Amino acid sequence: MITDFRLKVFKSVADRLSFTKAAAELLISQPAVTKHISELERQTGTPLFVRHGNSITLTASGELMLDYANRILALYGSLNDAFTDEGKLPSGRIRIGASTTIAQYVLPGLLAAFRRRYPDVRVELENGNTGQIEEQVAAGRLDFGMIEGRASGHALHYEQFLHDELVLVTSVSNSAFRRLEVSLRELCGLPLVIRETGSGTLEVLEQALGHAGLSLRAMRIEIQLGSTESIKRYLYNSGAFAFISVQAVLDELAQNKLRVVEVPELDMHRSFSFVTAHGQRGRLIELFKQFCISNYNRRL
Repeated sequence: MITDFRLKVFKSVADRLSFTKAAAELLISQPAVTKHISELERQTGTPLFVRHGNSITLTASGELMLDYANRILALYGSLNDAFTDEGKLPSGRIRIGASTTIAQYVLPGLLAAFRRRYPDVRVELENGNTGQIEEQVAAGRLDFGMIEGRASGHALHYEQFLHDELVLVTSVSNSAFRRLEVSLRELCGLPLVIRETGSGTLEVLEQALGHAGLSLRAMRIEIQLGSTESIKRYLYNSGAFAFISVQAVLDELAQNKLRVVEVPELDMHRSFSFVTAHGQRGRLIELFKQFCISNYNRRL
């Protein structure tokens, strides 16, 4: 593989803000990492990191170096892809970021199948909300992301992966409410549990309410929680309701723990999308995206 190892060392330290973690990732000693960084600082004539005891941060020059390193290493990746033997099983590393619903309910089975098919490809997965994943892709810290919709103004490239729908659910044990559907007016009176600001799920809910002439301020928000799993467990022990991806409640519906309450006046459909930086088209990225498209079983 053609690359600039010193730039790889710098990028690993910059991404993790740790010489120790970079050494572990690259399978080299910490003194070797320090030597590579010191040589880069000598060549550029400026400090790239500020040391604060046991922690480090990037200097302004370090931030500039990271921007160039991301672009240069991406070009090395494309160069290596161009000379890869098509008959050989691919190898290498891809860094994927996925928003919460996708990371928890869509990707695990796909990752296991991908690993069986391509054992020499190392996949690193980071979890965050949609906004966080977009920021990391834009900054070059992730090769690509998988997000719930399109949430920001970043200059990124989006490709649709699959369709999803948010459904209103409540606990089967919610004896105070037995109806199968509610109107918008009645929805405003139900105690709702919602996701945190920046969540793709919350964005879809806000858009759907807006199209119906409502806003979150019109809703009776009981609590705001930071994950779908915490919301589901809250519902089990309350009379509250929540809008959740149907992908995330398939097991609970089958096990008769949660049930769907229809809201005919709300359109709660959305898309899950791949997101990449413009021009980012490495072989491993395309391989994983096509594998996802070909192998995802919707179970619906």
